[in-house]
Amino acid sequence: MIETSVSRHHQNFFQVIQSYYQLTKPRIIPLLLITTAASMWIASQGKVDPVLLVATLSGGTFAAGAAQTINCIYDRDIDYDMERTRHRPLPSGRVQPRDALIFAIALAVISFTLLAVFANLLSALLAMSGIVFYVGIYTHLLKRHTTQNIVIGGAAGAIPALVGWAAVTDSLGLPAWVIFAIVFLWTPPHFWALALMIRDDYAKVGVPMLPVIAGDTATTRQIWLYTLILIPTTLLLVYPLHVSGIVYAGIALVLGSIFIKKAWALLHDPSNQQQARSLFLYSILYMMLLCAGMVIDSLPITHQVTTAVMAFSGQ
Repeated sequence: MIETSVSRHHQNFFQVIQSYYQLTKPRIIPLLLITTAASMWIASQGKVDPVLLVATLSGGTFAAGAAQTINCIYDRDIDYDMERTRHRPLPSGRVQPRDALIFAIALAVISFTLLAVFANLLSALLAMSGIVFYVGIYTHLLKRHTTQNIVIGGAAGAIPALVGWAAVTDSLGLPAWVIFAIVFLWTPPHFWALALMIRDDYAKVGVPMLPVIAGDTATTRQIWLYTLILIPTTLLLVYPLHVSGIVYAGIALVLGSIFIKKAWALLHDPSNQQQARSLFLYSILYMMLLCAGMVIDSLPITHQVTTAVMAFSGQ
């Protein structure tokens, strides 16, 4: 057993907390919360209830933590085989699988309770569906069996946008699905850029990521294709949906043009690790700034300023 062969003991309670915290893969969670918040701001037309915001983001945090913890349980065998993940709490033996599962269930229960009590049942059920999809569809069915794992699995990372919209409106309007689509289409370029950088790790443990099976050239072509589809999709919030305005449109166009430039550079130099790293890091910044643009554009003061500027320019 992995757990007994490399068992390590915590020296103090702080290290116990740290290990369980690491199970949730906390670096991933902020991006999920940013898309949730952006969706909430658009749905509420820039007037988000602070209590609802905190409760929804907290519920989303616990749901994401639950999903990532179960993912760590499932993948502890391949995590042990990869040098960069060997020292995680489960493969290193600092946390036992049973304890991690209890922790994950507790996080899921807290998430459901928070969302059901402070938001609504729809948002709570959507959060739970995100856990089920990430664990059951992506981790179990797709990750180790198909090169399309990230494409289909990207839906799990896009569900928080639906949670945010549902928390505000208790429904799922078309704009919510557009934000979902934006995150869904963004995921392959984002993750494949990372996969280009750590392809050898995936090859070592038999995970069929696209660069491992199809090679760098085919992967960069797919990144380019998804990028070209992503950028016009971001503008659907402006037209024909009219839930975002000129400020968001300007931000989306500038950010999108940089994304296209970086994807184009990688397309023409598929084996360039620096280009892949540059695109990966920028993709994170892109999503953060795009969501910030959604929030800024939705604010009443932004509408007032743009209306005043347009009125003044028309005189």
